[in-house]
Amino acid sequence: MNTGRIALITGASKGIGRAVAERLARDNFDIWLNYRSDTAGAEETCRNIEATGRKCILLQFDVADAAACKTALAPLLENHTPEVLVNNAGFARDGIMAMMRESDWKDVLAVHLDGFFNMTNCVLPAMLRQRRGRIITMTSTSGQTGVGGQTNYSAAKSGLIGATRSLAVEVAKRNVLVNAVAPGFIETDMVRDVPRGKVLPVIPMQRFGSPEEVAGVVSFLCSPDASYITGQTIAVNGGMFTG
Repeated sequence: MNTGRIALITGASKGIGRAVAERLARDNFDIWLNYRSDTAGAEETCRNIEATGRKCILLQFDVADAAACKTALAPLLENHTPEVLVNNAGFARDGIMAMMRESDWKDVLAVHLDGFFNMTNCVLPAMLRQRRGRIITMTSTSGQTGVGGQTNYSAAKSGLIGATRSLAVEVAKRNVLVNAVAPGFIETDMVRDVPRGKVLPVIPMQRFGSPEEVAGVVSFLCSPDASYITGQTIAVNGGMFTG
């Protein structure tokens, strides 16, 4: 079985996912790049990865669809085991709870929580057999502290923190390390409409972060320097929340 350095990143056609994929390519990982609908963005990311000399396989499917995950990954997993899985796919559909549609609740939880289960459930058995692996899940400051208008998103991200802690305990003996990264306000499409005049005063560093700064933390968690770190949630938020 080929056990080369492969990183599988979900939701990697843009934003934080793209930055993570490109950073891990520079760290000498070949990339399995998942995306749902942004084909142009995924292809651009793929070209950037291949420009570093690494290989990139594009995988278009919805992580919330268990059958689609298995169909896409099963043929690859027959001969290859990713060393890294980054569960990054996600989106927000904000609104106050009293007026939230059931679909807004279920869709957000499905992508984050079902997506985490579907992807991890596919890849984890192979990691356990290899007795090595890194699973990194993108959560959020919203999952660490309450944010009005994001009950669904906060619930999903909080759930990912809990899942990270429990899974880390389950698989540590097999040298599979499981951690989460919790970005705050990062310069992506998700913060395009955020009123900066109201937000910047509550960020001690007085600026939004960059996707590359988040990717740097993921890179560290994938490195030998992080070989005794598991079950942790590392915040990247400019000091906005320190709990």
